[in-house]
Amino acid sequence: MPTAIAVTSADLVLPPTDPGTPRAAVLPPPEGRPLDASVADMQQLLTRYGHVVVVCPTSVPAAVEHRLHAVRSLLESDRIALVRTDLPPLGAAVLVRQLCRLTGCDFTPGVLASAARLLAHYIYAGAVLGSVSRLDRVPVGLGSHLKSWLPGAHFAVLAGPTPQMVRVGSGEEALTGPEFATELLLARGHLQTDWPATTLVPRWRIPGPVQETALPASSPGWWGTGKLVEFAAYLPDLSVLHQLVSSVRREICHWCGMDLIGDRCGFCAAPLTVPEPGGGAYAGARGTGSYAGAQDAGSYAGAQDAGSHAGPQGTDLRPADPRHALEPADPHAPGPAVPHPTRALGPGAHTPRALP
Repeated sequence: MPTAIAVTSADLVLPPTDPGTPRAAVLPPPEGRPLDASVADMQQLLTRYGHVVVVCPTSVPAAVEHRLHAVRSLLESDRIALVRTDLPPLGAAVLVRQLCRLTGCDFTPGVLASAARLLAHYIYAGAVLGSVSRLDRVPVGLGSHLKSWLPGAHFAVLAGPTPQMVRVGSGEEALTGPEFATELLLARGHLQTDWPATTLVPRWRIPGPVQETALPASSPGWWGTGKLVEFAAYLPDLSVLHQLVSSVRREICHWCGMDLIGDRCGFCAAPLTVPEPGGGAYAGARGTGSYAGAQDAGSYAGAQDAGSHAGPQGTDLRPADPRHALEPADPHAPGPAVPHPTRALGPGAHTPRALP
């Protein structure tokens, strides 16, 4: 029985890439909807699928998050994972579609929930903006704020995995792109520009035609302007996604018993417990590691056995080829952290019931 992927808004549901990919379930917003109806929606998903992974952007209103915690608390279920993501709307939608595709693979619910953090690290999400004067989710300097008032000024902004902003024009600085093969998805707002297709595609060596979709309704609020073209570069191949997730060392959560990858459980958010060399044990969130990747691996057509190096603990390496994601060098290491952590109910936590 595949795990259900649920979302907090219909904006996060993209058309499937193939007929076999299931769609994410949309949980209606709490406005004007009684709490018992939300409980019934979740109960129906649990009955049908067994486990539910809810992808909830950090930008949603607080009432949405409170409703999710209230539903989980009332059901007293340990089969609901609340996964938070900092990705902008289009990038979050790409992440949801990737998780939906992986539900048809041999991954357990715990691995799927914790894999969201890993997959988000390989999504290059950004936008071309007509103004950055109201952009508060990506660091913007005073000079850029002043330049945004100039007539015709456009800015290319990368929200993740590493924030970056450049002014579009002659002599512009290049956005740091992926070092592996990706496809590009565009969503056009009220900005007339072909910069992503004419400039970003050749710089990032993106093959094939650029795909387009409708702009998510939450994108203007996230980026601070409706004059934008949002884009997301992502891994399109299911076999690569499968190998990327399966290459990371699996552990068992000491609190709820779910499988996990990384250093924190996707269902209960408990940090991984690591035994000390002397026989003792300690529980801590060792979030200083990173998903280590092959720095000298070639492209997808390169040799499978290309040499690779796991990064030292405390560094944040971005893999050159996701097929060669490695296990941590230390056999007892808990698995690495990535820039987009999940957040769920903590071990033993009892969230107060939120009013509908």
